[in-house]
Amino acid sequence: MDAEVTLKVDGTEHTFVVDTRTTLLDALRERLGKTSPKKGCDHGQCGACTVLLDGRRANSCLTLAVAYDGSEIVTAEGLAVPGELHPMQRAFVEHDGYQCGYCTPGQIVSAIGMLQEAEAGWPSHVTEDLNVEEITLDDDEIRERMSGNLCRCAAYANIVPAIREVSGR
Repeated sequence: MDAEVTLKVDGTEHTFVVDTRTTLLDALRERLGKTSPKKGCDHGQCGACTVLLDGRRANSCLTLAVAYDGSEIVTAEGLAVPGELHPMQRAFVEHDGYQCGYCTPGQIVSAIGMLQEAEAGWPSHVTEDLNVEEITLDDDEIRERMSGNLCRCAAYANIVPAIREVSGR
């Protein structure tokens, strides 16, 4: 069965018809040509497909496109403004927070979503005081909050400082 879907992706509205079983990841990559979300595991375990979906990070491989008709999606491609990288993208470059680069777009988008969650006061499993008004993003907090994004090259030693730098701005 097919359905018409309208998605605002990286600031541009797109309307297209998809099979109702089409994941958001496949719609982004195959229908809209957005290649930054990657198909890593296709089971929601690696985070390579992470996008911001209505402002919250989501694994697009686990999400059906038809379920988010009318939603706004931001991929790593939509973070920068022409001629200028997003601060998180810049920090990943400056800290060499990538090796092969396959997971990098998902890592960057997830890091931005994670910073928004911390700013909103959402605790993680390692947050010591659940009633604290401001969450301190130390290395343990960053690692826990980014635990859904895997890097097979093990660039974590550079990813964490990149995120910490942006969190301190």
